[in-house]
Amino acid sequence: MTYIMFILLLGLIMGVIAVASNPSPYYAAFGLVVVAALGCGILAGHGGHFLALVLFLIYLGGMLVVFAYSAALAAEPYPESWGSRPVMVYILAYTVVVILVSGFFWNQWHETAWMPLGESWSWTVLRGDSEGVAWMYEGGGTMLMLSAWILLIALFVVLELTRGLNRGSLRAI
Repeated sequence: MTYIMFILLLGLIMGVIAVASNPSPYYAAFGLVVVAALGCGILAGHGGHFLALVLFLIYLGGMLVVFAYSAALAAEPYPESWGSRPVMVYILAYTVVVILVSGFFWNQWHETAWMPLGESWSWTVLRGDSEGVAWMYEGGGTMLMLSAWILLIALFVVLELTRGLNRGSLRAI
């Protein structure tokens, strides 16, 4: 399990570097999908299976649609790819920063913290993520509805900002 978590965490860091270093939204969209999948794999590895599934479905169902719409409006004739020189400089710079930061915190990391949630107690009937969902709906129902409303408003704001001079998505024609 430690090797699988190490591979997932390494892939997550590489995916975040790929998203942060690429100025073109076409190639960054693939990186975002990979980062979301690896992050949900890490959550599932720690015992949050339900949370990982819900997070992945919400991310791909909602936020990626807004990102795809924004990327369609930012059409570039010659987008920068991952193999171009400026992007490789950014990748190298971000990799050096990650190595320096991880070297700074190297003595504070322990492998025992990678234990899944279900293995921390001997005799449990309910899983931690199921209890968290119950608590979210009981105590945080108002906050959940407020968050859904804020996401809806953010969707309309992004669509209005990317619309451009009342011509909509057909402005390139």
